[in-house]
Amino acid sequence: MRRRPLKPPGGDKAAPTPSMAPLPGGVSEMESFLKKFFPGLLKTAAPANKDDVYCIYNNQALTAFTSSLYAFGMVGTLLASRVTRRLGRQAIMLIGGCLFLAGALVNAAAANVAMLIVGRMLLGLGLGFSGQATPVYLAEVAPPRWRGGFISAFPLFISVGYLVANLINYGTSRIPGWGWRLSLGLAAVPAAVMVAGAAFIPDTPSSLVLRGKHDDARAALQRVRGKGVDIGPEFADILAAAEHARRNEEGAFRRILRREYRPYLVMAVAFPVFLNLTGVAVTAFFSPILFRTVGFESDAALMGAVILGLMDIGGILASGFAMDRYGRKLLFVIGGALMFTCQVTMASIIGSQLGNGSKMPKGYAVAVLIATFVFSASFSWSWGALYWAIPGEIYPVEVRAAGQGASVALSLGLNFLQAQFFLAMLCCFKYGAFLFYASWLVVMTAFAVALVPETKGVPLESMGHVFARHWYWGRFVKDQNKFGDEST
Repeated sequence: MRRRPLKPPGGDKAAPTPSMAPLPGGVSEMESFLKKFFPGLLKTAAPANKDDVYCIYNNQALTAFTSSLYAFGMVGTLLASRVTRRLGRQAIMLIGGCLFLAGALVNAAAANVAMLIVGRMLLGLGLGFSGQATPVYLAEVAPPRWRGGFISAFPLFISVGYLVANLINYGTSRIPGWGWRLSLGLAAVPAAVMVAGAAFIPDTPSSLVLRGKHDDARAALQRVRGKGVDIGPEFADILAAAEHARRNEEGAFRRILRREYRPYLVMAVAFPVFLNLTGVAVTAFFSPILFRTVGFESDAALMGAVILGLMDIGGILASGFAMDRYGRKLLFVIGGALMFTCQVTMASIIGSQLGNGSKMPKGYAVAVLIATFVFSASFSWSWGALYWAIPGEIYPVEVRAAGQGASVALSLGLNFLQAQFFLAMLCCFKYGAFLFYASWLVVMTAFAVALVPETKGVPLESMGHVFARHWYWGRFVKDQNKFGDEST
């Protein structure tokens, strides 16, 4: 028998149901899950001011359950960054997959909140290990000409997984009693695929050289470039970069704080901060409400997640195609301009048409829905894809693990804060939240245009040359002139 979605007191015409909220999302929208682990929340699902659409979901208990994943992910990233040079990228990805697999199984078998938290901890650690190593692995094995497309595969499969997960959650929510267990347990499938894949791929040539395995590194490079391809010049560049790293045995985290590494430290901080200030959270939050307004009723959350997921995938695919042909800066400019326009449009319409207890006219709602879709695609086209591509390729080999690890850890930490406190901010700022993020889009687009060097087609070992010739970063980075010209 098909179960009806959880509804607040007052029926269909009351405030939108908690099952429509993208935060906390997933199994925490399922009534059977809430009954087992958070029974008290079912009694307080509807706040006293249920007519205020901005404050309906401002409940910190469930958001804490969701945001804890990011806190443990930050810890996992920092741990992975400390040991990746000794163990290699491939081993870190293997450990991350095993942790994620264990977390999925523990969560599926959870009998109490303690087991649930342990499972979330393992999932977060797995997320941190994988997020630290995978983009760097892709950057180090990809041909320079197509590196952007290779790295964009990482956010692409994240978006595909998000879409599949929403479809699974929708299906399992119809299973009484134990549907949430199946939903959590199915996360073990991609984790098992990751473990199997990591077990059979070679480590990156750069990682092998850093550990003194030159023969294995040459064989790995020949394997990824293909038989008959002359790898001599590229392998010589890798050896030179590794030798430069060995001559400076100071810890990578201490090293990246030095003046000559200032550009890489700035990028490691700026990219995750700006990613969380694009406003994707506020857009994701409002989309289910808007879908319900135009008549999708109880399936609004699913429809919104599916369509936005498809827009994400389309944006990332377009980005992977364009960044290696037209460069990174063009994507920043187009994406930033479109996202800014969409945020201002949504603020104007929602601020004037969506009041307490009112229902937005259908014409305005359709306009905001279109803006939501365009925003989602623009985010994936620009910051959603380039966040993984650029930090994964710009760091010198001696600080590559530290730079990528710091960037991912900071992003997960900011994800934790935003997941935990975003709903309270929305309740306070109301439609002004859109304008808050729109103002930051101007800042981050200007930053990308002025301070992020164009890295299209540049070999990893030549990135220092690119930064040394930059109009601003050249005052910090010395051109070692050892890895060849940027046009190679």
